[in-house]
Amino acid sequence: MGKIRDIFHGPHRKFAWFVTVTTSVFVFLWIVGPGNTVIHWAKAGLEIRRQEKVIREYELQNAGMDRRVNMLKTDKDTLEKFAREQFHFAAPGEDVYVID
Repeated sequence: MGKIRDIFHGPHRKFAWFVTVTTSVFVFLWIVGPGNTVIHWAKAGLEIRRQEKVIREYELQNAGMDRRVNMLKTDKDTLEKFAREQFHFAAPGEDVYVID
């Protein structure tokens, strides 16, 4: 700590204070100033993580829908059940009662 005190109170104290103040202003502007700052980088990082989470959710939904479509294409019983439930289809001679 003594060496730092000597720098700020020694023969080059004006230069040391100039460097300290200039560096402080630069760092302050880099963090909160206009343009591409650390705050903007942090906000962009948060937005990217949020969007990646949404993408993962959509990929899971898409995979589930793909499985369902594949099942409907390959299994006749599943397709029949789906048509009956969703569209109230009936075989000839059957009565359909819709209860909501």
